[in-house]
Amino acid sequence: MHRSAPRLSRILLCAAVPVMLVAAGCSSDSGDDAKEKSTGSTTSGSSSSEASASPTPTVEPAKFAGLPDPCKAISAKTVKKLVPSAKKAGGTVGKSSDDDARGSCSWNGLDDKGVKGSVYHWLDIGLVRYDSDASIGSGADRATADYTKSVTKAQAAEGAKKLETAPVSGIGDQATAVTYTVNKTSEDFTYAAIVVRTANVVVSVNYNGTGYAGAKAPSAADILAGAETAAKEVVAAVGGTGGGSASEKSASPSATTSSSPKTSSSKSSGDESDSPKTSSSKSAAPDSGADSDTDSDSDSGATAKATPKATKKS
Repeated sequence: MHRSAPRLSRILLCAAVPVMLVAAGCSSDSGDDAKEKSTGSTTSGSSSSEASASPTPTVEPAKFAGLPDPCKAISAKTVKKLVPSAKKAGGTVGKSSDDDARGSCSWNGLDDKGVKGSVYHWLDIGLVRYDSDASIGSGADRATADYTKSVTKAQAAEGAKKLETAPVSGIGDQATAVTYTVNKTSEDFTYAAIVVRTANVVVSVNYNGTGYAGAKAPSAADILAGAETAAKEVVAAVGGTGGGSASEKSASPSATTSSSPKTSSSKSSGDESDSPKTSSSKSAAPDSGADSDTDSDSDSGATAKATPKATKKS
């Protein structure tokens, strides 16, 4: 009896050892599985996060961040040559709530030649600038679209006769001339409209003239040459604004992702839905042929609707 008790204790002890080893083994395996699951979960989450991140779209910065004073974009010498006896030598500026987005200026005058009659001239220029925006496109692309629309608009001048369209070299990145005549008050007005794109800016020049009371009307060649001269000076003035890239200006919208390369509710040459900067201005390039000191609030590149009040001389 005394010998059996120690022997029973040894048997029970030996049986307990494998159970402990098995428990320890299970415990160790559970820990490894948990680590593997935790690592897998972290890796999966990281991959998912990386997959959800997308690169930020970028566009080419706008080249010009501002516009020149439209009434000073053409030299006084050129104004005097193109519009003799201009009623306002300094021009009549168009309305704009943002001078960096758009601007316009016009000159008109009746050059009295005494018994030889009178010669009337009208000149107006318009400028529209587009900024770059990732959600809309680059300023240059937007200006290109407006340039195309402006050329089409010039070709659709009401009452136009002998209409011709031709590319113009040596002015900006793109340039087109549209020439035609319009008969008003029994006189033939000769017109030349030149539309130019220089980077992210669209320039429109409209020049026309006629003769009264026996005066010889300006020739189509002279009107076209005058319009080209004005266009070259305006484009040079745009390039001389000193604004550099729009991205260099801290306040320039091209450095942001707002929906406007300064989107405006104002009218522009082409389409109102894609106009520059946020403003409520009107381009106000006045209608050709208006014999008044106050310009009408029409689009740049508008055709004539009124004629000068000239008295025919015998």
